[in-house]
Amino acid sequence: MRWIEIEFDCLPLRNVGRLDAPLDASPAWKSFCDRVGQAVQKHGAHNSYYLHRGRCRYHLTNDPESGMLEFAFEGTVLTDREDRRAVSSDLSVELLHEVCDWITEPVVAWFKQTVSRAVEVEFDRFIAAGDLEKARRRMEKIEKTVEEQGGYLGMYL
Repeated sequence: MRWIEIEFDCLPLRNVGRLDAPLDASPAWKSFCDRVGQAVQKHGAHNSYYLHRGRCRYHLTNDPESGMLEFAFEGTVLTDREDRRAVSSDLSVELLHEVCDWITEPVVAWFKQTVSRAVEVEFDRFIAAGDLEKARRRMEKIEKTVEEQGGYLGMYL
């Protein structure tokens, strides 16, 4: 068992062609497009990556029934000029679930801050594993398909 489990989907902001949602988009999709647009406006599109569907689980004991905190996160990770390491993050973090009867609010607040640090470390591992390059190539392929078909297909289609 790992002490910290982190998972996320990554959207390179430099590959976002449109910031507006299609007119027939669901409210959830419109909201997501708005958050991505705000991230582009705040951080720019270069060396900026939007992480979404993020989960971070801390295991404070060796018993899965006791001492687990699970957080959801979403937001931007910024990298150095060469995209070799994370330099900062701007994440929204929320406690989703806990199995820890001794947890207090100040400890939860501290863990929320710690999630950002843990995600930055994990993003460095993501880069080292080549997953960042794979995400970029996937988005470039989608962009090319959109251009060839002369229209907007939406993110991830």
